[in-house]
Amino acid sequence: MNRLFIVAGLTCGLASPAIISAQSTAKPPSSSTSKPAAGQEQGTAKPATGQTQSKSAAGTLPATETTFVKEAAMGGMAEVEMGQLASTKAQSADVKQFGQRMVDDHGKANNELKSLASQKNVTLPAELDAKHKGLRDKLEKMSGAEFDRAYMAEMVADHNKDVSSFSREAKTGKDPELKAWAAKTLPTLQEHQKMAREINSKVGGAAKTSAAPKAEPKKQ
Repeated sequence: MNRLFIVAGLTCGLASPAIISAQSTAKPPSSSTSKPAAGQEQGTAKPATGQTQSKSAAGTLPATETTFVKEAAMGGMAEVEMGQLASTKAQSADVKQFGQRMVDDHGKANNELKSLASQKNVTLPAELDAKHKGLRDKLEKMSGAEFDRAYMAEMVADHNKDVSSFSREAKTGKDPELKAWAAKTLPTLQEHQKMAREINSKVGGAAKTSAAPKAEPKKQ
């Protein structure tokens, strides 16, 4: 019996150091293991910021093209409103027809531009500016041949400007969709320009010939 107790005691004594050694080596996870996870979270946050910036910049136009869009919209509204006057107040049948053509063609182009401007985050003017209101009001007070001459002279000047502006955008525009729209609209404006010059020559020429007989006696 004494031998059994002695053997058991020696066994326990040998096992104790082993248990203590095992407990000492089994250390809990250090807090340093959490640092890589935090670093990864910080690294993934940077691309998200870049994506937000790219989305906020989408759909914008260069300043020059924003100006083109707003001026085209203003000119288009003026063409429609003055065309409506011409279709009712003009004396010449050619002027009346030209006025209605302005209402139809520029009305369609205006609707296309509104849709395009919305996609590009450009706010278009809602009404005529002071310059175009003044011209409309001036024409509204006229009638007959006087209206025809004033209106067609204005249409020649406007379409000379429009053709130049749209040609420039169609050739050098930076935004592909706006550039394509300008190129598509340009032939219609060039046709308007040709018609305006021809009709203006008719209504203006009649006024010039009526004044010619008065000048002849002075030369003699």
